[in-house]
Amino acid sequence: MRCLLTSRKIALLSLCGSLVAATSGRAQLSLGGGDQAPQSSQNQEVNLDAYRNGVAAIVNNDVITYDQVKMLTGPQEMTLAQAYPQQPDVFRQKVTELRTQAVKDLIDRQLILQEFKKLEEKGASIPDYVVDDHIQTYIRGEFNGNRAAFIRTLDAQGLTLAKFRQMEKDKIIVAAMRERQIKKDIFIPPKDVQDYYNQHIAEFSTPDSIHLRMISLAQGGATDATQKALAEEIRQKVISQHADFGNMAQFYSDDEHAKDKGDYGWVTRKDINSDLGKIAFSLKPGQISNIVESSGRYWLLYVEAKKPGGSTSFKDARIAIEQKLLQIEQQQEQEKWLAGLRKKAYIRTF
Repeated sequence: MRCLLTSRKIALLSLCGSLVAATSGRAQLSLGGGDQAPQSSQNQEVNLDAYRNGVAAIVNNDVITYDQVKMLTGPQEMTLAQAYPQQPDVFRQKVTELRTQAVKDLIDRQLILQEFKKLEEKGASIPDYVVDDHIQTYIRGEFNGNRAAFIRTLDAQGLTLAKFRQMEKDKIIVAAMRERQIKKDIFIPPKDVQDYYNQHIAEFSTPDSIHLRMISLAQGGATDATQKALAEEIRQKVISQHADFGNMAQFYSDDEHAKDKGDYGWVTRKDINSDLGKIAFSLKPGQISNIVESSGRYWLLYVEAKKPGGSTSFKDARIAIEQKLLQIEQQQEQEKWLAGLRKKAYIRTF
């Protein structure tokens, strides 16, 4: 489920007169107080009830369960299963990498929540109405305001409303605490912007592209001569009789694109092999190629349209580069903060 922070200004946290605000989907936090001393790895009081689900990690006195990991990775694991149905070793490797990263993310999340608990002891809080408003926004956006459908979905996922509410509250806390670490006065020197443009010019360039259709017929065997003759017959029908190339591809082509009338969409030279690419990019819009032999097949190529490549000038790219470099700086600030939390914590993975 997607976390949607309310777009209006709301008080998220307050501590000794300081406020945390979520504005335009971003939480902002301004709090005083220094860091506490690191917790000792001795005498950690771990919640043993969580062990019934299988322990993925221990973070100070909190447990991260495998159920939490699977909840985070479940949809992506289904996508991987569909992508690698005949490659079990690759699938297992990908899933292992996915779960390993998920455990790391959950550890960081727990460290952030633990930092907030320290602030709670000093008076920080999230008013109930903030979480309620957030959930109502979610229901309106995802369920068209149908609360009954929302509750049924929670039941189907094995979640209670109270559990979902706590999950969303934790997301708000994590967003606010992360926002707190972002400096508001980061300056990106103009030279850095210019250097980035010069060193990443490919990012601001678009290659030539064509809208390509192809007919493909397998070579080989006793029917090879017949297949080549068929390819030439199709070509002549398109040229002389103005037959629709797409209809010809749908009827005659024996590859997976036949159902799409041979449509390969917009492609660049990198998207197709060099033999076909050389021919395809030499054609004019509306022109059909001669028979091309490549990869054990006969090909007919037809270009519907062309788009010339080009480059975005530094002037037009400058603002986007500044934003990107700013985001990199902000991410580095957050990572530096998280590295400090990890260093002070007792963390054990299983």
